[in-house]
Amino acid sequence: MTTTTITEQELADARKVWGNALVAVAKAFEADGIDGATKVANGALDGAYGYNLGPVLFKPTLASGEQTFRTTREGALAYFVGHNPAYPNDGGFGLKGWRTVESQTAASFIQGDVAMWMGWVILTDKDGNVTKVDKSWGYKKDAEGTLRIVLHHSSLPYQP
Repeated sequence: MTTTTITEQELADARKVWGNALVAVAKAFEADGIDGATKVANGALDGAYGYNLGPVLFKPTLASGEQTFRTTREGALAYFVGHNPAYPNDGGFGLKGWRTVESQTAASFIQGDVAMWMGWVILTDKDGNVTKVDKSWGYKKDAEGTLRIVLHHSSLPYQP
């Protein structure tokens, strides 16, 4: 029997799945080019995000202007792998050679089948360069019991 209440462990597992998918996109790009990366990114979007539930509220780290906010799957895919003329400023965040993704929780909120998490996500690339981003995710558990990202907000930390 599937329980609808989200647990802290499910939130941790969902962050791990997201990080592993980002690393898989980067490795697929290195091994098989943009076609391989796009295939893996499509699978990650279908597996982790809630486009089957409605619009996903997605604000990627490196987006600006009229394309700051992405509510469509196409916009999310363009952010992760680039190569979409409708999103000319997207270079493919998922293609940057990521090797590890870790998260540090600031806080989470769970109420039944909806949860929110915020904290830092620390990404390390193949050369050992580290990028730390401020991240918030909102989740909803779907009818099959799968935790789906319905809100994804990311930004670089403020530098006073």
